[in-house]
Amino acid sequence: MRPQAAGARQSESVGNRTARTDGGEREGVIVSGVSRHFTDRRGNAVQALHEVSLRAAPHEVLTVVGPSGCGKTTLLELICGLQSPDAGAVEAAPAALMAQRDLLLPWRSALDNAVLPLQIAGLPRKQARAQALPLFRELGLEGFENARPSELSGGMRQRVAFLRTLLAGKPVLCLDEPFGALDAITRMQMQSWLAAALARQPRTVVLVTHDVEEAVLLGDRVAVMSPRPGRVVQELTIEMPRPRRRGEREIANLREQALRALGAEDPQ
Repeated sequence: MRPQAAGARQSESVGNRTARTDGGEREGVIVSGVSRHFTDRRGNAVQALHEVSLRAAPHEVLTVVGPSGCGKTTLLELICGLQSPDAGAVEAAPAALMAQRDLLLPWRSALDNAVLPLQIAGLPRKQARAQALPLFRELGLEGFENARPSELSGGMRQRVAFLRTLLAGKPVLCLDEPFGALDAITRMQMQSWLAAALARQPRTVVLVTHDVEEAVLLGDRVAVMSPRPGRVVQELTIEMPRPRRRGEREIANLREQALRALGAEDPQ
């Protein structure tokens, strides 16, 4: 097979998903009328998603907020090609998934956990480590390259997991509740850190969360989903410059809009 010329268009179809690997204008995500159902252990059909349509432009951060069980993780797995929709279509550039748990291998150092995608792709360990080291400095992990996961704080483990996702080299990052397991203070710190990291290493990002304020702080747009079967009930465009701060009037107003769309009242 002859290699494809630089700049040429490529696409790969898997089920109803098209993965594009061509130029920057295609490094986004388009989900069109997607539905997905499962069969539970009793043989009953469970509708996870119903006619979901949304898109993320290249280098845009799309946050998806909704209650537990509304199909947010299923949506990410569809974008990453780990599942196929029952109806509708997903068109996306190649995507890497960061799961809710960091899934670091306890016997590998932080650096060796981060470079795992590069080694799987065939890059020798020495070259993979050399490629990752500058990012350790850039993302605030310098000095912890040889630490085992058990020696890292929760926030640092999440940074290593994020770096591993970055090093997969995919133009789209799908982040599944990346800070859900962290305490409130660490979570706030990590939200600020992620915004800064994405400013330095731009990617198209689809981030799912059940935290409305997190969705508003991090997203360029927020898609609000209904309870199962998940469907998009509202989209909010966030035009505020970064960095954004809690307590700003516009943050509060957007948070209220999202909560109303979720059918929830703000306890404050």
